[in-house]
Amino acid sequence: MRPLRRALFAVVLATTSLIATAQSNPNWTTPLTPFRIAPNLYYVGSRDLASYLITTPAGDILINSNLVSSPPQIRHSVEQLGFHFSDIKILLISHAHSDHAGGSAEILKQTHAKYMVMDADVSSIETGGRTDFAHFKPFPAAHVDRTLHDGSTVQLGGITLTAHKTAGHTPGCTTWTTQVVEDHKPLNVVIVCSVTALDEYHLVSTPHHPASYPGISQDFAHTFTELEALPCDIFLSSHGEYFDLLNKVALMKTEGPSVWIDPDGYKRAIAHSRAAFEADLARQQATATKPPR
Repeated sequence: MRPLRRALFAVVLATTSLIATAQSNPNWTTPLTPFRIAPNLYYVGSRDLASYLITTPAGDILINSNLVSSPPQIRHSVEQLGFHFSDIKILLISHAHSDHAGGSAEILKQTHAKYMVMDADVSSIETGGRTDFAHFKPFPAAHVDRTLHDGSTVQLGGITLTAHKTAGHTPGCTTWTTQVVEDHKPLNVVIVCSVTALDEYHLVSTPHHPASYPGISQDFAHTFTELEALPCDIFLSSHGEYFDLLNKVALMKTEGPSVWIDPDGYKRAIAHSRAAFEADLARQQATATKPPR
């Protein structure tokens, strides 16, 4: 099995059952030495649950709070890099599941940051996941200070992030893009939300079960079209396995920061994910239209 295929298979396994405890995947809680990805962009997550720190002269932005148990790990990583946790002024997430937003309430308590969330995920955040269509593991509720929409921008200290609604995995799943300059060259950064249709998801309605939420299959299809159109130089995601995090960290020792420039890896990952979704959709459609015996 090729490395990319192994990585895609692994991330599907890692996310197919959010009901399971984090102990079932030690990479969710095992610390990873934090590091610089590009100017003003740092990795402060675990070996698989990705969290990103974006530093600016006016304060910092954190993307993803991860598990309820993650804030001490994220704080230690931020401070290990020489930054102050209290300088975080804005908290963003990829989507409203407990493995990416579970630690938000605690981080907001410690930093007093402003919490900004995509419109269709706000209810889930403010009810601690209790209005999530799949009813996954609940987490501490948190107040959302600003509701984002597709195309909204978040600006701080000369840094601009754009929120792309790439729905399906959750109705408000958010892919973040920004641009950095390395060696006088502008580089497009894409932080993919999640493109996995979990085993629990119903992509089509059947006589016995409605779709997980109205329009879920159309949302996934739009998401892939949106992601395919995004220019990408630096390929990141909410789960490290999706962008081959650990292998790239190992390669940094010999290749330096250029290892994060991976436009071809981005295209392959999105293509493989689209193919997996379309196969799952076709299977569910065939089952839904199969005549009774």
